[in-house]
Amino acid sequence: MPALLYTLGFLTVYLLTICTPWGQRAENALFHLSTRGSEEAWIYPLSGAAYGSTPLPPMELSAKPTLMVGLAVIVVLTLVRRCWWQGGAALGVVVLTTGGKEVLKSSLLPRPDLVGAPENLLDQGFPSGHTAIPAALTLAAALMASPRLRPYVAMVGVVWLACIAAASSAMGGHRPSEVLGAALLACACYGLATWLLPPAAVPGPARTPRALPAITLTLALAVALASGARNDSLIRSSASAAAAFLCAALVWYAAVGRPARTARRTRPARD
Repeated sequence: MPALLYTLGFLTVYLLTICTPWGQRAENALFHLSTRGSEEAWIYPLSGAAYGSTPLPPMELSAKPTLMVGLAVIVVLTLVRRCWWQGGAALGVVVLTTGGKEVLKSSLLPRPDLVGAPENLLDQGFPSGHTAIPAALTLAAALMASPRLRPYVAMVGVVWLACIAAASSAMGGHRPSEVLGAALLACACYGLATWLLPPAAVPGPARTPRALPAITLTLALAVALASGARNDSLIRSSASAAAAFLCAALVWYAAVGRPARTARRTRPARD
């Protein structure tokens, strides 16, 4: 069951990076490598943190509007296409991911201070909410899309996810483990949703051109490198880009790789 594997990965990331002293020291050290704040990130002018700038969705105050628009689009597509099972599953993925993130961050998965970290490093929560939104919406869109369109929908989504995940980490809003945890949470919810669907409603095999996975992941890597870049720390830039690229790869595999295999298992054999 993919949902179980993603859940185990989610818990492993949490336990290793947040519940161990060496995990906390490793991530806290990334912040000490930077001499200045978020202004040193290349994507700062698009983050919404700069005075008078328009945030790149779903950063800063655009998070809730982005989520609301995404949910509204899912509802409209469900009504127009009359795909009730897929629409309900897509809504469930978004609601479980974003709602579960709030519950986990606020009460179930605390961040104990094991190394005497500065107070400004104790406010961040696991997982990242800004990363959870593009991850959940990408997987929901892939669930609603036809097999022919699903790889292209997923491609746009994972590139968007790579940008937001890298920016969240590079600007100091979240640690690399927190953006990775958000992607794993979204994949776990997606795996659970597809597992609960009746066989007739399971997404069919995605029709993926041979070169598309390589093109998609190359674009995601390039966007992650640019969005995670900082002027004052190559190590922190690389860590942010690596975490964002891993998020993109996980969501791409969940959206394009898993549904096809599930559909082939549930499709009845021909005589």
